[in-house]
Amino acid sequence: MRTVSPPVGLAGRAAKLVPSEGAGRARALEFARRNAANALSTANLIMGLSSVLCSLNGQYYYSCWLLLVGFLLDLADGAVARQLDACSALGAKLDDFADFTSFGLATALLLRTRGVLDGLLAVAYVLAVLARLCFFSSAGTPFTYRGLPCPYASALLAGTFLLTGGHLVLLRVAAAVMILFMVDRGRYPHDKVLESQLWKKAVYAGGVAAVLFSPAAVLSLYYLAWSTSYIFFPFAVWSCKV
Repeated sequence: MRTVSPPVGLAGRAAKLVPSEGAGRARALEFARRNAANALSTANLIMGLSSVLCSLNGQYYYSCWLLLVGFLLDLADGAVARQLDACSALGAKLDDFADFTSFGLATALLLRTRGVLDGLLAVAYVLAVLARLCFFSSAGTPFTYRGLPCPYASALLAGTFLLTGGHLVLLRVAAAVMILFMVDRGRYPHDKVLESQLWKKAVYAGGVAAVLFSPAAVLSLYYLAWSTSYIFFPFAVWSCKV
């Protein structure tokens, strides 16, 4: 004899459609894991766009500060993606777009173009960053870049601006040198600062503290020392070997 189950009310049907609390938490955690690095890249993009706006309004100190925050975010997003096994094609594209905005367009505006030659230098800088991002390769050697990574060029220019008060001649010379380093396709170690030796993590932590608490002179010297050591002594100091 068959038994007839009691009819399920509207509340019962709704309860079936709504995921359980445990399932909802698991989905939220998975979403956070997959998008944590993308959130950092988006934050870097926001820093770059904000830096552009500050430069257009003549607030260059804030422009430099935002670029240095973007530098820290760029170092962090790759580490987070690898540690959480969340690398994706979307994340790579978002990272490149954020880098081009922050370390290309926004950084070029620090040159404060006042004529045709200045404008050509700024355009050349942006194109060098674009070429560096488009033609990035591993150089056939593990853990190695070809061409100076543009975040370090940006950090050097931002530090130079803060230290010299925006001295145009020094900025132009520094920008021209960075263009050559980016298109030269020399070898540089992968900058896995947060996944390497303890002292490199301490350098990163010092960079965070400098951005948050240091006056402009100390901030500029810290990032100039950091960026120039990577640019001119890449493997002697910053080899990614643990």
